Amino acid sequence: MTDAALPTAQPSLRQTVEARLKRRHAEELRFRFYGRAAIIVALLFLAVLVGRIVAQGYTTFVDYQLSLPVYVDPARVQVDDLSGANYDLLIADQTLARLGEKDDELGTQSGKLMELISTDLGFQVLEKVKADHSLIGKTITITGPVRADGQLYYKGQMKRTTDESERKLDNQQLAWLDRLKAKGLVKGGFNFGFLTKSDSTEPEQAGVLGAIVGSAMMLLVTASLAIPVGVLAATYLEEFAPKGRWSDLIEVNINNLAAVPSIVYGLLGLAVFINWLGVPRSSPLVGGLVMALMALPTVIIATRSALKAVPPSIREAALGVGASRTQTVFHHVLPLAMPGVMTGAILSLAHALGETAPLLMIGMISFVPGVPQGFTGAATVLPVQVFIWENASERAFEERTAAAILVLLTFMIIMNMAAILLRRRFERRW
Repeated sequence: MTDAALPTAQPSLRQTVEARLKRRHAEELRFRFYGRAAIIVALLFLAVLVGRIVAQGYTTFVDYQLSLPVYVDPARVQVDDLSGANYDLLIADQTLARLGEKDDELGTQSGKLMELISTDLGFQVLEKVKADHSLIGKTITITGPVRADGQLYYKGQMKRTTDESERKLDNQQLAWLDRLKAKGLVKGGFNFGFLTKSDSTEPEQAGVLGAIVGSAMMLLVTASLAIPVGVLAATYLEEFAPKGRWSDLIEVNINNLAAVPSIVYGLLGLAVFINWLGVPRSSPLVGGLVMALMALPTVIIATRSALKAVPPSIREAALGVGASRTQTVFHHVLPLAMPGVMTGAILSLAHALGETAPLLMIGMISFVPGVPQGFTGAATVLPVQVFIWENASERAFEERTAAAILVLLTFMIIMNMAAILLRRRFERRW
């Protein structure tokens, strides 16, 4: 009876197996679809984000420079009181005359024209006259940026079709800008000043050089502390520390420290480094110390993972030929784990480069118009510079905010690419 029943049971069993295979294949197809869809959505959001930043910030790298011949009038510039002369008004009056316009008794026209010319041109005349008094009574040529609102007009971000009451420049000022450009006094080009100047209250003169130097100095302090301490701590915990409750407790706390919100490290730095140890506020030194505390858990975790990836046979072979425990670790295991160690270190530094909240807590939000003079001098960094410009009232700072974000993203991409290249260059397959 059993043999007779088998032929009828076999087709049913085969159908069941085939149905299960179809379901499994369908599940695999759905999983692949969901994975690809997730990647596409992530790339779409990334493209929108980067595209928005680029669209808003690329105009920062276009600059319009105004070149003017200026007669240093002896009647208005006195040798014994060079700083007392109003050089901005001097330039505006002569430019107004060059445009064929006459000022009124109240100086309204000159005042409106001064709103189109950067104060940098007046400072240039002052510095040249201070350096050479013989220039008084002569004509000199100076070149400087058009004022921020004029730059917006040339870049198409201020439209003549907009109602006059809704824009900062009136129709007459826009006509002056057109005539200055038609006369060849205004020319556009790449804005090198954005990369070679530091922060300023005037948008057309503001740059990121001070923030870049401050970020580099802060990262130097962070790397000098976090990498050696983190690598040595991880090496001891992984290779030398006895396994037990204390080592387990330390490991748990290190993992917890890696997940602590960054602003907590800022509060810790404020309490310990500034209020207790007296480290200067808003300096690359205190910023680097705070970032080192934040990067230390990441360096330790990455180093321990790299050490675990080294095969035990390496340790056994070194010990077998008579090497000591210390020689085995530092001559064989650690060099082989170095790609993972370097990757973790660079990624932790890239993370520190993009942090803002801890630095705000230690006072790095202050206005710093120049390049930091030392590790204990006042400084700012790129993320904080972005924060400051985003909260500025001038509309021209909006494009500079996006441009600063592009500079910051460029540095972070370079650091991440360096981590990938180092890993591929030194990685070994076991």
